[in-house]
Amino acid sequence: MQQHRFGRLSPVSSLTLGGGGLGMVWGETTFDECVATVHAAVAAGINLIDLAPRYGDGKAEQVVGEAFAGRLPGGVRVTSKCNIGNAPASEIEPLVRQSIEGSLQRLRLARLDLFLLHSNVVLDAQHMVRRPEAASRMTLYATFVAHIRPLFERLVAEGLIGAWGLTGIGHPDTIIKLLGERPAPAAVQCIANLLDSPGGLKFFDGPAKPRTVMAAARASEVGVMGIRAVQAGALTSAIDRPLPADHPERRDYTRAAGFRRLAAELGVTPAMLAHRYALTLEVDTLVLGVKNRQELAECVAAAEAGPLPAELLARIDQTVDRTDEK
Repeated sequence: MQQHRFGRLSPVSSLTLGGGGLGMVWGETTFDECVATVHAAVAAGINLIDLAPRYGDGKAEQVVGEAFAGRLPGGVRVTSKCNIGNAPASEIEPLVRQSIEGSLQRLRLARLDLFLLHSNVVLDAQHMVRRPEAASRMTLYATFVAHIRPLFERLVAEGLIGAWGLTGIGHPDTIIKLLGERPAPAAVQCIANLLDSPGGLKFFDGPAKPRTVMAAARASEVGVMGIRAVQAGALTSAIDRPLPADHPERRDYTRAAGFRRLAAELGVTPAMLAHRYALTLEVDTLVLGVKNRQELAECVAAAEAGPLPAELLARIDQTVDRTDEK
């Protein structure tokens, strides 16, 4: 599989195996099938596995621990994450260390190659006040600068983690601000789909501006991990789990009707076309949400098919409306 420059880190495969599917978050699968999918991913040339305790209550990390029994194949790296929310300053370090220790125990490893903040950094407390249902997933910018970033730097110095990064799905202006500061993260996860949509993970007003975030990361030599290529199922043939009619993923599925018609005209699945589109964006690696070997094989085929022609890219862009920002 093709490899790309990854900011200041070692080169990364064009695809990363994500933990959502391995944690059995996206539709039905089995533990054994997830283990087999991990082995198939590495055999296909994938060298980064992106995990978090949140993915299936630790199941994704248990899957990888079982797959390799604590002995990662040469060149393969793993990430994990921690949601800090609005924890008091005195609780941040114990919370982070406990999260890392739990991840390492499930993975049967002594070190994480990359550790990412799993909460959204927001500029001020008004973001939390406006969206109380999501406040537990938000971290104040001032808290990040004063307490979290210095802690992450210490964890790198200790050797407990190789590098740190951000899950860049919070307010884009705040993310861009952090990308321009020093010390900068080694990597950032950015929305990478043709709708430019975070879906149900959008906890702010205005456009998500993921392509602007990608450009800012590039300018600061921060590695870019594209996420949500199929927007949690909205860019596939059918959403594989029950959702209310007004759910953001359902709304995005409706917005993508023209895209699905184009995929049918081309004789490919929407998921295949969505992954090829995402791989044309300014990402170093695209994180997959697959839950079985069949879905993995389709994504690997998308990567092997290469870049989409400019004419087809333009046709795809014309099938969707990116103005549905609230």
